[in-house]
Amino acid sequence: MEFLETKLKNNYLIKPELKQDNRGFFARNYCENEFLNHGLNINWVQINNSMSLHSGTLRGLHFQRSPHGETKLVRCIKGSIWDVVVDLRPDSNTYKKWFGTTLSDKNRTMMYVPKGFAHGFLSIEPNTEIIYLSSEFYKEDYEEILFWNDPDIAINWPEKPKILSKKDSLGKFLKNLNKY
Repeated sequence: MEFLETKLKNNYLIKPELKQDNRGFFARNYCENEFLNHGLNINWVQINNSMSLHSGTLRGLHFQRSPHGETKLVRCIKGSIWDVVVDLRPDSNTYKKWFGTTLSDKNRTMMYVPKGFAHGFLSIEPNTEIIYLSSEFYKEDYEEILFWNDPDIAINWPEKPKILSKKDSLGKFLKNLNKY
């Protein structure tokens, strides 16, 4: 596995190493030892699956407030998404900065989303499916949504979202969010 730290502190892209032969390939998507060697979370309590029927579907930017902040490991298993994280840790030197990249069934890259980050994605193809591991159980009372188009964050989305839930359309601007 290859661990590539992004421009945001503690945020990684993880690329599996494919062992290929005439049958196809084998790859590890997770190895406790390798995650520990990089100082990353190894405790996962939920595995979630999300499917977006249409291209241009936005989900996010979601996070849970402390003490139920969650780390996520995100992989696109069908189609492609533009995956985005925002550092919401006030004590971080990358506070209020964002990072986005394409995750797809072809590149098999995963996004490691540390606790204290908001996460969201935009489907780039119809019938796109992701699977992600979470370090915390979902706690509705601690859920927050950062508005996808907050001008103080200024995410450069590849296209304007066409479909989003009512909940996501009512996200808050960073200046109005409950603090960690």
